Amino acid sequence: MSVEHSLDPATVAQVSARDAGVGGPRAPIADDKAMLRAARDLTKDLYDARERFYWPDMLLSAGIGYASIAGAILTDSVGLALVFGLIGALALYRALMFNHEVAHIHKDALPGFRFAWNALVGVPLLTPSFMYEGVHVIHHKRTQYGTIEDPEYLPLALMKPWTLPTFVLIAMLAPIALIFRFAVLVPLGAILPPVRRVVWQRFSSLSINPEFRRRPAEGEMSRRIFWQELGGFVWSWTLIGSMFVLGWRPLLIALAILSLTATLNQLRTLVAHLWENEGEPMTVTAQFLDSVNVPPPGVLAEIWAPVGLRYHALHHLMPSMPYHSLPEAHRRLHRELGDGSTYKQANHPGMVFLVGKIARSTMARGR
Repeated sequence: MSVEHSLDPATVAQVSARDAGVGGPRAPIADDKAMLRAARDLTKDLYDARERFYWPDMLLSAGIGYASIAGAILTDSVGLALVFGLIGALALYRALMFNHEVAHIHKDALPGFRFAWNALVGVPLLTPSFMYEGVHVIHHKRTQYGTIEDPEYLPLALMKPWTLPTFVLIAMLAPIALIFRFAVLVPLGAILPPVRRVVWQRFSSLSINPEFRRRPAEGEMSRRIFWQELGGFVWSWTLIGSMFVLGWRPLLIALAILSLTATLNQLRTLVAHLWENEGEPMTVTAQFLDSVNVPPPGVLAEIWAPVGLRYHALHHLMPSMPYHSLPEAHRRLHRELGDGSTYKQANHPGMVFLVGKIARSTMARGR
């Protein structure tokens, strides 16, 4: 039986002001305890990471991605190369998004998956798991989300209009920047400790906050970082060396495809949150409402927000839930809480709507 949990008048006013782009200080949004309790009680059986989902999904995505890159390189048809390139970018994008799962799953879950993902995806795409592990969890800390300490948050909706295209387009340079990091900065850092310190603090995490400085790694993480950086160093020089054996064309095609992958990810990041917090700590419910679900019936979100990321707001309620369980968790919560609930407020129709919402907010600020 559905339980209609309506927003209280104060919360309605806060959400309405937020959606209308009203500036000025914002009253804190109180936690919706009924929603948080439902999220806890209705999903207790959904936390087991199932190998039958993770392994085939990751392996098939990576396989299709690499086969498509090979097809784009080998074909003489420009049209066919573009088709292969698009398929390859989308498949590798999905494979790459398993880094998000690796950052969240328990270390004893899915034996061998972290190693396999790094060997097949992380190191070949020069984004090994250490660049996300230990960093992404800060984004989920209740006292740090949306603050200056959050590596994955910028108040994009409150910034100047030119920041949005810059934010997206800069991702096109990511493949070249990653080759430079592993081929040049890693060996320099091995020789010069000051370089190593700067590289670690500023260029060793998949973050968007330019003020974020990564702290030194410890214990088991330090050992994993050594091997992953060594693998990235060897692979980056293998790519550079391939130009002398195969010529420029194969590497340029591969870099173009990976540039599209990085741009897709940046677009997805742009609409993962509403980006309306100005640095103050937020309640769990406020964090949830600043995050985005793009649930069915639309199907395109499964392409641009794969591996459960179309349920990003729900993920912020239950960060350790595996991606394959999020659709069922969403169905249960939506059915139980109803259309008038706080939960409904985090559901949005799609990327175009979200980009337009953020763009209108920045243009209002730019006047």
